[in-house]
This record gives sequence, structure tokens and C-alpha cells, in this order.
Amino acid sequence: MSENYVDLLVTDGGIDFDAGQQPIYTADRNSIAQDIKHAIMESGLLRELQAERNRTLRADVLTRIEMLIEVDERIEPGTAEVNEQESGALWLFAQTVDYREIRVEVT
Repeated sequence: MSENYVDLLVTDGGIDFDAGQQPIYTADRNSIAQDIKHAIMESGLLRELQAERNRTLRADVLTRIEMLIEVDERIEPGTAEVNEQESGALWLFAQTVDYREIRVEVT
């Protein structure tokens, strides 16, 4: 099985290296999940969610995050779901087109 999506593994904001100081790669489903996590972090929606105290407006930001996930062509439309576990921690769920479900935690 060939890998369609390959990316450098990013951990704690930096590229992750193996014991030989070579970059570690991630592929396919994990690469898609990493791309989505970074897109959300770069969008500024997490900061907006942190700053918002109104429950209705927080729900609006969560909907906008779901819409951002579904813009990715590798995600099945209508499958994105965002759950806020606690203040500052989100769980993202979505079905990919070619791979199974992805689950991502964003803090």
C-alpha cells in the first residue's frame, strides 16, 4: 500500500527526530489529522474560543471550526464534529475520504 500523504511529524511545535537525528515522518491518516490540527491552530479560532464566555457565541466558534475541517478535500462532507471536553481542550472527529475516522485533540 503506497502512502499518499507524507509529512514531517511535528510534536510540541517542532519537528520530531529519531535517535539518529533524522526527521520522523507521518503518513496518510495521521498526516491528515496533523494538517487539520495545524490549520485550526493557525486560523485563530482557538484564541477566539478562549476569549469568548457567551455560550451561544462559543457554539458559533465551534461550528466555524467544524466548517474549517470540512473545507479539507480529504474529509467527507458532513462528518466533522468538535467536542469541547474542558476549557482549552477540544476533540475533533471526522471521516476521511480514503482512510478511517480521525480523532485529534487540540489544546
